[in-house]
Amino acid sequence: MHSISVVIPCYRDDSRLARLLTQLRQLTHPPLEIIVVDAADSLRCAGICRHFQARRIAAAPCRGKQLRLGAADAKGDVLWFVHADAQIPNDALTAITLAIAGGAIGGYFRFRFAGPRSRVARFLEYAIAIRCRFGGVPYGDQGLFMLRTAYREIGGHAPWPLFEEVPLIQAIRRIGRLVPVTEPIQVDAHRWQRDGWWRRTLQNRILVLRFICGASPQQLAAHYHSKSRV
Repeated sequence: MHSISVVIPCYRDDSRLARLLTQLRQLTHPPLEIIVVDAADSLRCAGICRHFQARRIAAAPCRGKQLRLGAADAKGDVLWFVHADAQIPNDALTAITLAIAGGAIGGYFRFRFAGPRSRVARFLEYAIAIRCRFGGVPYGDQGLFMLRTAYREIGGHAPWPLFEEVPLIQAIRRIGRLVPVTEPIQVDAHRWQRDGWWRRTLQNRILVLRFICGASPQQLAAHYHSKSRV
């Protein structure tokens, strides 16, 4: 059976991190290790990590670099990258193990909004599933996982603050199978609820188009976070 290292980038998201670590520790078959890469140098985050016996690494606030740091320190056969605000299914590690045992070198979970879901939310979930199935990039909030050997072979995440998974997914697909699993990861919907479902979706699509057209991830991240402050 493959051993699994969980890598969690975190930045000022301590309460949601505590919820996620609770869920991870309640799994029937726990992961080999949990690595939290904290970009806020938070004393509260450090205390939460000690309480849940998770290893904490301090880092600068750049998600791509955080993920690379966590992966470089991981010992498991499989790396599972989970955002701090995610809510994971009870059988997540089983789903990962079955996907890898079936010959995949990596995969991702089904995107689902947490909490009550409107018709718009359900439509967006369906659209994301279709996009990923037909060659689109599953993003980091879908709980990407892959063999550690494959991750290191292709060079890992790009050291960018946004779209850091795009070159990683493109490279993974060139060397092996990247599969979806049916179990959902629940994604916090508060930004969509705050900004408006369609407006937030349009803003995200504009960022993608600008990235495709050559805008730098650093420039796009500055714009994204200016629109995303809570």
